[in-house]
Amino acid sequence: MKLAISGKGGTGKSTLAAALSLLMAGKGWRVVAVDADPDGNLAAALGASPEEASRIVPISRQKELVEERTGAKVKQYGQMFKLNPEVSDIAEGYGTRLKGVTLLVLGAIEAGGSGCACPESVLIRALVSDLVLHRKDALVMDMEAGIEHLGRATARGVDTLLVMVEPSQRAIDSAHRVARLGAEIGLRDIRYVANKVSCPDDEHYIRAALAGREIVGVIPWSEEIRSAERHGQPVLHRAGEELVNCFGLILQRLQEPVTAN
Repeated sequence: MKLAISGKGGTGKSTLAAALSLLMAGKGWRVVAVDADPDGNLAAALGASPEEASRIVPISRQKELVEERTGAKVKQYGQMFKLNPEVSDIAEGYGTRLKGVTLLVLGAIEAGGSGCACPESVLIRALVSDLVLHRKDALVMDMEAGIEHLGRATARGVDTLLVMVEPSQRAIDSAHRVARLGAEIGLRDIRYVANKVSCPDDEHYIRAALAGREIVGVIPWSEEIRSAERHGQPVLHRAGEELVNCFGLILQRLQEPVTAN
């Protein structure tokens, strides 16, 4: 299963990515979780302490790795470098193991301009392509408010784009934008998860705004998740049965065959 999770910042993408990754790992699956959001906190959601999280160096900032694999110096322009660097060993060699999940943090790309083909971006794109298209592990990608790390070639390997929404107009607007971008590059299965739902009116608002779209889960506002975050524990550590069942139902629905609309 290959999942990409996107939506407006603060809607709970990292919470969902961590919960699904931990549930998959609990089933004995080999799981790679990718933090592709420069402002992401997937490590913390998976249970890394602040000290552990601070020791994780994003792939884009690992200068020696970037230069070795691309054959080019970082931040030196006008160079020739490999467009298809070797990346198949990066998950095992440079990932961080947390609660049975292999975490890869991609980090931000400091490029000179939009679309710059710098060595860091070439390595990241090759890595994402390998994880999506060639590895047999389950994959959960926690993405920024867009799908910048995915391209048309990579999109065919993504099983589902999950778009996170909360009961706010900004989140709904962002969800429509993300879905439109996903459809443009050929993502075949786009579904939605409602989060931070505190009352029936919240759920009604989201369902009305996403009329005709498939909502695979509704996650209630949770003090349990906030407590886990504050104590540096995995998102499911303090979750009660009802909340765990919410995440489990989402995973179950994602495993069901897609039906034609």
